[in-house]
Amino acid sequence: MERLIVDAMNVIGSRPTGWWRDRAGATRRLVAVLERLASSDTVSELAVVVDGRPVGGLPAGPRGALRLLYAPRRGRNAADDRIVELVARDGDPTSLCVVTSDRLLAERVRALGASVVGASVLLRRLDALPPAGDGSPLGPA
Repeated sequence: MERLIVDAMNVIGSRPTGWWRDRAGATRRLVAVLERLASSDTVSELAVVVDGRPVGGLPAGPRGALRLLYAPRRGRNAADDRIVELVARDGDPTSLCVVTSDRLLAERVRALGASVVGASVLLRRLDALPPAGDGSPLGPA
């Protein structure tokens, strides 16, 4: 069983879907598909960390098997710092896998014992999930 921490904006920003025109919508779509992954039998824990202000209708906290977190401050590396904090506070960081393509964040969490996979690895996995009601794993762009 996997324990994942997802760098939301890094994953969202890894595909040119036009997410920048509707950042809140892109965040909602990612959270929705991550909820489906979190409820699978391959994942024991899944946390997603989002930069910026909380998205309307998506309060921080548990959402089924998914835990939604926002960076506690604004600014550069805010979500990265939150992810590093989560890994550092974990009782077994070697069992965590951080999903990010951010080289510096990857170095920071690896130094604490976590493993890292790139955003493309997670996106391929999400793409392989059965389609959502709108016909695609991540919904419309």
